Amino acid sequence: MVPIRRRRGLFRAAAAAIAMGFALAACSSASTETGQGVTSAPCPQAVDKSKGCIYLGVLSDLEAGPFAPLGKALNDGQLAFWREVNKAGGIGNYEVDITTYARDTAYDPGLHREKFHEIEPNVLALAMSFGTAQTLSVLPEMDAVDLLTGAGTLWSGWQYRETDRNLVLDTGYSYCTEAIMGLDWFAQFQSRPRTIAVVAFRGNYGGDYANGALRWASENNAIVNARIDTGPNAEVGNQDGPVAEILANPPEVVLLATGPAETAEIIGKLVAGGYDGRFLGSTPTWNGALLKTPAAAAITSLYNYTSPYDGWDGRSIGAQHARAAALQPPTNWGYNLGWAVSYPMKAVLSSAEAAGDLTRAGVRGALEGLSVDSEGMAAVHNYGSGEPDLTKQQAVIGVPDANAPLGSRTLVPDFRGPTLQRVTLHGPCARL
Repeated sequence: MVPIRRRRGLFRAAAAAIAMGFALAACSSASTETGQGVTSAPCPQAVDKSKGCIYLGVLSDLEAGPFAPLGKALNDGQLAFWREVNKAGGIGNYEVDITTYARDTAYDPGLHREKFHEIEPNVLALAMSFGTAQTLSVLPEMDAVDLLTGAGTLWSGWQYRETDRNLVLDTGYSYCTEAIMGLDWFAQFQSRPRTIAVVAFRGNYGGDYANGALRWASENNAIVNARIDTGPNAEVGNQDGPVAEILANPPEVVLLATGPAETAEIIGKLVAGGYDGRFLGSTPTWNGALLKTPAAAAITSLYNYTSPYDGWDGRSIGAQHARAAALQPPTNWGYNLGWAVSYPMKAVLSSAEAAGDLTRAGVRGALEGLSVDSEGMAAVHNYGSGEPDLTKQQAVIGVPDANAPLGSRTLVPDFRGPTLQRVTLHGPCARL
């Protein structure tokens, strides 16, 4: 690991570029209409106390839920992003605060709704709503009050207006297309699998990913040995059931859409039981802490994961900016995810402010036709087109590496596979 003082020096030029890029957001219209979540008083931790404050809410797994390590790192990335925006002048005559109305929801839909009701009257939008079922539980209320949110999930439903109501700022791919691209990569760089199995959490996350894997199998004449539903260990106790089912009919590759703890258990027990195939994991399956588990050796040699965004070792301008803005090395790669998912909110707030309407309705209206560039961390994303352009989606392929920063390194930064070029999807892959 490069010492922080030296690393800051290495990225001094990148930090200057952040200021130049983010400063474009500081150009303001002469008169701006404002509403809930926007004040003329400065933010509590204002850089420039002459500016007003835009309050954004955060509803995420921040303490001890099943995805807390990822949720915390996502939040760190978002905090760093908005800190740089504010240092560069903010959004017109306003800076942005995502701390005052940040709440831990423990990845629980009931607690998510409770905390939503607590903060909703005080925010212009949500910087983060973590979890698919969690966000869906409050989406009708968000629709009624024109409340946008940054996407804290890759459910394919966020890419269709009929299911996201034009409220969720999705970017990159979905869990569904992630599985398709992941298997295309596996077929090209490992071996073309004739048999696969999928172990996935119940619900939209796991269902979306599993259905993508099944679609790939259908398009590529592969056999699905098993499609297994499971849940977090806090809910189901352990993963002995899925392990036994896979060992009874072993496939060439096991796809995982679980949490990191379940991933480590499944891989460790399968390898201990004699399984000699490989593993491919969705974005939420990975955490550098897996290299400290008893399954570390098996994970390092047999597992790959996919991501929608350039990682900590990425070469894109956005990844360079994210590294330069970090006050210390992040706890895991979720930091880059948090940074990357913040570009759309910055773009829509800047557009609404330039139009002189920082009300919720104004922000929602500014999303129509908006094109968002994440500085190379993902493909350019266009909003309001009705359906996603699957041919433009790309995946980052990662591999665990104990000698790399945060425990992983990028194998392929922008993989595009043949299957996604020929399939058509006209709605969510999973709708529960």
